[in-house]
Amino acid sequence: MKRHLAREKAFQILFQLDINDNDPQQAIEAFLETEKSDDFLKMLVEGVTEHKEKLDSIISENLENWTLNRIASVERTILRIATYELRYLEDIPNNVSINEAVELGNTYGDDKSGKFINGVLSKILA
Repeated sequence: MKRHLAREKAFQILFQLDINDNDPQQAIEAFLETEKSDDFLKMLVEGVTEHKEKLDSIISENLENWTLNRIASVERTILRIATYELRYLEDIPNNVSINEAVELGNTYGDDKSGKFINGVLSKILA
C-alpha cells in the first residue's frame, strides 16, 4: 500500500475512533476487512492513538482564535496525523507531511480546510 493511501485509510480509521473510542487494532482489522494490513497505516493509527493527548496539546498551543473542540472532526483528525508525523517520524520530510495533510483536508473537509490545516502545521513548525 502506498503511503498516501495508508494516510487516507488511517484518517478514516482515526476519524471513527474519535467518535466511537474503540480499540485501535480492532478498528484497523474491521476497516481493512479482507485487505492486507500495512505497517505504515498501523504505525499512524497506533502512534496517533498513543500520543493523542500530547498531539492535542501541541495543536492547541498553535491555534489562533480557536479551541481544539471547535475544530471539525475532519480537520482535528488530519492535524493529529500530520503533527504525529512531524514530531515522531523523522524519516518523512516535513513538507511531505504538510502537503499530504492539506490534500486530505481538501478531499474530506470543506473549501477552507486545506488552508486552515496548512496554517496550523506551519505554525507548529515555526
